[in-house]
Amino acid sequence: MHAFDVLGDPVRRRILELLAEGEQPSGRVGAVIQKEFGISQPAVSQHLRVLREAGFASVRAEGARRLYAVDAGPLREVDAWLDRFRGFWEQRLDALGTELARGRRERRVGGTAREAAHPPAGQRSTE
Repeated sequence: MHAFDVLGDPVRRRILELLAEGEQPSGRVGAVIQKEFGISQPAVSQHLRVLREAGFASVRAEGARRLYAVDAGPLREVDAWLDRFRGFWEQRLDALGTELARGRRERRVGGTAREAAHPPAGQRSTE
């Protein structure tokens, strides 16, 4: 299964978000996903299996519990593929950052000029 087929499913993306917080027992993952998506425990298990078989998640046994964790390998591959396209949005994000900084600077400078022209009522001179 192609990485974007795996990541295209909102349930699997949410499971990866949970696993990104750290290793999780399958019971906790199942409870969160069942509550948020209204799907059955066997359906959650199927999504975990897809993630495991595609290499996005690993599982280890600890007694009767199964602990799942993110496997970063396929995510690095996705990141490398996306790297070709980063320039399309990074320039726009840089421009947005410049405009936000300019707006903050103008408010700061403009606010000081306005305060000097119109000081608060308690600070007006009585000339």
